[in-house]
Amino acid sequence: MKLESLIPILYSSDIQKSFVYYTEKLGFEKKWDWGTPPDFGAVGKDNVDIFFCLRNQGNPGSWLCINLDNVDEYYEEIKARGATILSPPGDKEWFMREMLVADPDGNIIRFGHNISCD
Repeated sequence: MKLESLIPILYSSDIQKSFVYYTEKLGFEKKWDWGTPPDFGAVGKDNVDIFFCLRNQGNPGSWLCINLDNVDEYYEEIKARGATILSPPGDKEWFMREMLVADPDGNIIRFGHNISCD
């Protein structure tokens, strides 16, 4: 048996608003939505998918961590797009270079990459 994937489910007060923020500000693509009007949906970028739900799943202010190959490059990209950046990239004592980004529902995403522990 092996684990194949992990998909966080984030609370969204407005699925369409979440789609706009994640696609226009963070560079994800809309994968699908469910319901009329939508009350569940997904975005993805490379090997990362995120689900959004209006009810019964997730809580406002949830945190998740997404590792990528170059947080500084991504920072410049999303900063230019107007993303809500809570802290710019910085080296952390746990051997990560990270930044914090908020979405419209107060969910926090820690984007980062490993740095040398030498």
